[in-house]
Amino acid sequence: MPGPELRRRLSTSDAVVIGLGAMVGAGVFTAFAPAARAAGAALLLGLAVAAVVAYCNAVASAQLAAVYPTSGGTYAYGRERLGDWWGFTAGWGFVVGKSASCAAMALTFATYAVPGPPWAQRVVAVAAVLGVAALNLRGVTRTVAMTRVLVCTSLAALAAVVVGVLAGGRADPANLTDWAGASPLGVLQAAGLLFFAFAGYARVATLGEEVRDPRRTIPRAIPIALLITVAVYLVVGVVALLVLGPQRLASAAAPLTAAVEAGGVGGLAPVVRVGAALASLGALLALVAGIGRTAMAMARHRDLPAPLAAVHPTRHVPHRAEVAVALLVALAVSLVDLRGAIGFSSFGVLVYYAIANAAAFTLPREQRRWPRWLSVLGLVGCAALVVTLPWQSVLAGAAVFAVGLLGRAVVRRGRG
Repeated sequence: MPGPELRRRLSTSDAVVIGLGAMVGAGVFTAFAPAARAAGAALLLGLAVAAVVAYCNAVASAQLAAVYPTSGGTYAYGRERLGDWWGFTAGWGFVVGKSASCAAMALTFATYAVPGPPWAQRVVAVAAVLGVAALNLRGVTRTVAMTRVLVCTSLAALAAVVVGVLAGGRADPANLTDWAGASPLGVLQAAGLLFFAFAGYARVATLGEEVRDPRRTIPRAIPIALLITVAVYLVVGVVALLVLGPQRLASAAAPLTAAVEAGGVGGLAPVVRVGAALASLGALLALVAGIGRTAMAMARHRDLPAPLAAVHPTRHVPHRAEVAVALLVALAVSLVDLRGAIGFSSFGVLVYYAIANAAAFTLPREQRRWPRWLSVLGLVGCAALVVTLPWQSVLAGAAVFAVGLLGRAVVRRGRG
């Protein structure tokens, strides 16, 4: 007898909210400083590059989700279109890479919420992870409701910052044309940093079994969420550059706090802190939900321990997978640093989306909703952004993928 299944409860607006929650995270409050260090005012060009690559990845995920409306995202699509090993590689990269993203979001939340010693921030970060997992265990509708609140609050904080800085009268349009020292490599590095900041659009696809009318809803929700997020990043990035200039932005530890202070509205600094903390929490909430569904899908095919495939009989959530993910992220929060988590996550996520583009490329004409050349552009873009990552991140990511693939080979051989 089949066990309980996930239920289709999410509308298009719910799916958009999940996507926004995953993308409008702490990155919009922190990513512009390292992007400015890499490319100066040309970070806006880096944002455009990241947006193009993200759009290619998003539409690849969207059209695959319409054809295969099941949990697991590219893990499921890779299995169907490219073979079991490619699917496993995507799923492994997602679970491990996005667990690192969760650790980064939890640490960022704690940094803004608790201006105390590092050990206290780690304790708060672990508590945030466990609290988010507990909320997710209550059902996907509770997850969406809380994500909606967090997204609206974060966007309100960003709107207050933008309006306040522009009204302060200290914005200098000349700062947007200061591209001194910018290089193609620097632009790509900025693109890689900004890509990490809003690469959460596939979270909708990982919830494919819980979306109503998925063949219509998912292809609409993913591009809408991405375009809204890119617009938010563009406006915030332009405002930060206008008031700070590329040099001051590059040296800012908290870019938006520096922007409100330079804009003569330093009273908005607490708004920035609250907005960043809530945005981090919203991203963490959406990420944990997506990883849990991917882990459940992998467990169904015995690519992860079979007990993780269980679905709660009344709340219809993958409760064992959610608990396992929470424990994994809590461990990562206790051991890793924020910068290392971001680089490692970027490697895993770029591999994941490269496989998504390759899978979308194989779709027949009658199942395609976007032209095939977008899949090629997305695959090339992912490869280009991998090149910009620190070598330590590439080495660590390659090692973790090797461990996963070797482990799968050993387990399969043991099964005969």
